[in-house]
Amino acid sequence: MKFVNNRTKKEKQIAAAVIALVALLSLLVLLQPHHDFSDAKPGPVIEVSIPDGATGTQIAYILVASGVIKQAPQFIREVLNDPKAGGISPGVHRIQTHISSKLAISQLLDQKQIINVLKIIEGETLSDVLAKLSKNDHISKGKFSLTGVKPLYSNLKNSLEGSIFPAQYSFAPATSASDAVTAMVSRARTNAQSIGLAAGYLKYSPFQVLTIASMVQIEGDPASYAKVARVIYNRLNIGMPLQLNSTVQYATNHRGRIALSRNATKTPSLYNTYLHQGLPPTPISNPGEAAIVASLHPTDGDWLYFITVKPGDTRFTKDFAVFQNWTTEFNNNLAAGVFK
Repeated sequence: MKFVNNRTKKEKQIAAAVIALVALLSLLVLLQPHHDFSDAKPGPVIEVSIPDGATGTQIAYILVASGVIKQAPQFIREVLNDPKAGGISPGVHRIQTHISSKLAISQLLDQKQIINVLKIIEGETLSDVLAKLSKNDHISKGKFSLTGVKPLYSNLKNSLEGSIFPAQYSFAPATSASDAVTAMVSRARTNAQSIGLAAGYLKYSPFQVLTIASMVQIEGDPASYAKVARVIYNRLNIGMPLQLNSTVQYATNHRGRIALSRNATKTPSLYNTYLHQGLPPTPISNPGEAAIVASLHPTDGDWLYFITVKPGDTRFTKDFAVFQNWTTEFNNNLAAGVFK
C-alpha cells in the first residue's frame, strides 16, 4: 500500500506540472502580438488610393498607413496565398478600417467599391478616351494638355493613337488629363513587354504591328483576328493596297458603320487605304491584347480577301471571284436588315 501511495503522489506532481505548462503556454499565446485586426468590429469606411502598378508590398504599407490593416507582413502573406489578389485594380477604393488582411483583399477586389471608374474599351480612339476623361469627376477641368506625354512608340506624327491600353481605370481626385493618359500609356507599355510587342513581327516594327493590330481590332472579331492579320500581311507583302473600310471611316469620322460609300473611298487622306498603298500613318484605334497578339502571331494562309457576310460569319479567300460572290451575299443581307 505504501508503494501505491507513492505512485499517486508522483502522478499528482506530474499532473500539476502539466497544468502549469499549459497555463504558461496559454499565457505566451495571449502575450503574442496579433498580426491582424479582428473582423468583429471594423472601423469606418474610408477611401484609399492604389497607384497604377503598385506591388503587394506597396499596397500593404498604404493600407497600414491608412489604418485599414495592422501589419504589412500579414497582408503580404495573404497576397502570396491568394491568386486572385493579383487582380487588385489601381484607383480609389472604398474600404473599411481595422479589418483583417484577408477581408481587406476581398474588399479591394470588389469592383463595385472603386470610385469614378473609367472604362476604356478595345477599339476606342484617343478622341473617345479624352471625351471620357472630360466627363470624369476626378479629372481636373479646363484645357486638356497632353504635352509631354510620350507615345508607346515614337512615330513621325508623335501620335498617341494606339498607345492607350484598354482597361478599367480610377484616378485620384484632381488628376490632370496628362497624368491620366500617362498612366494609360504606362499600362500599355507594361502589357507590350509581357506579350513581346517590342520584338515586332518579321520585318515589321513594333509601331507597324501596333498599327496593324488597330485595324485588326476594328475589322475582325476575336475568333478571326489572326486570319485578318494574315490578310493584311499578305497584301502588304505583294504591294496590294489594303483597301480597308475601317481606315477610311477613321479619316471621315464615320466609325462604326457597316458599309462604305463609293465616294468615301475617294477621300483625300493618308488614312484612305483605297488610294494609298501601305499602312496608314498611325494606328486607327487603341487595340486590346488579343488583337495585338494575333498581329504578332497571324494564322498561316494565302488569303487576300475577307468579308463578314453576316454577324458571326466572316469568310476568307484568295480568289477575287469568290470574294465578289460573297460581297453580293453581304449586300443582300445588309438590305434585308441582318446587321441591325
